Amino acid sequence: MLKLESISKTYADGTQALKNVSMEIGTGMVGLLGPNGAGKSSLMRTIATLQTADSGTVLLDGENVGETPNLLRRQLGYLPQHFGVYPHISCRGLLEYLAIMKGLNDRGKREQQIEQLLSLTNLSSMAHRQVRYFSGGMLQRFGVAQALLGDPKVLVLDEPTSGLDPAERLRLHNVLHDVAKTRLLLLSTHIVEDIEHLCSKTYILLSGEIVASGVTSSLFESLEGKIWQGVMASSEVPLDAKVLSQNLHYGEPVCRVYAEAQPNSNMKPVKPCLQDRYFLHLNGKAFGDHLC
Repeated sequence: MLKLESISKTYADGTQALKNVSMEIGTGMVGLLGPNGAGKSSLMRTIATLQTADSGTVLLDGENVGETPNLLRRQLGYLPQHFGVYPHISCRGLLEYLAIMKGLNDRGKREQQIEQLLSLTNLSSMAHRQVRYFSGGMLQRFGVAQALLGDPKVLVLDEPTSGLDPAERLRLHNVLHDVAKTRLLLLSTHIVEDIEHLCSKTYILLSGEIVASGVTSSLFESLEGKIWQGVMASSEVPLDAKVLSQNLHYGEPVCRVYAEAQPNSNMKPVKPCLQDRYFLHLNGKAFGDHLC
């Protein structure tokens, strides 16, 4: 169990990136959902012991990580949002180098693990290629492979599917689903679909604060009967309603609205989803006690 208790972080320029963030993460995949600039990467770096919090505690199985950071580092696989590669080394060669850096000194076991990870991430046929020539999806799968070196107990992945096309995203989803079966995996993203597809539990982070958390499907249950979709001009939105999104569907304008009652005859009731709850927070909707 990884437990965060009241983590706060303010940078030298005065930016308060994290404000009393508390989380509990067990085996399986937990999602951290928030827009760019919400503080997700700051939280990931803090968990990965790349920076220290101003206040608060990180506990791994009850042990204080701040006092003994190597306790977590020995069991951690980390994929940052942006990572570099050595330009003239093959995929297999770079994994070999990183494995040695992680202390995998037994050559036979090291080579066996590398081959297993190449297979898991569907990179076996590309293992001889230099990583600098990889596509975005291949590079992200390589990032997952390097994070898994040493068979870590804890995985922290920061925006692993950002920039991927739909096919590559689905491939990576399958990889993450498999590796999360026996490990603790924290997935940070601004892509709602990634959370919906992969995570049984979700935390929503806005402006450095956790504004909602719980079983992913339960986060939008209370919106049942309050989400409407159809055509409606901005001037027609009632004062007690909140526009969640306005977009085009097959070239036609579609508006999605939160309201206790039907806003107008053009709006039809639709099933709520996690994106509705997320957009309510993004748009500054104040929640009453009836929303968990």
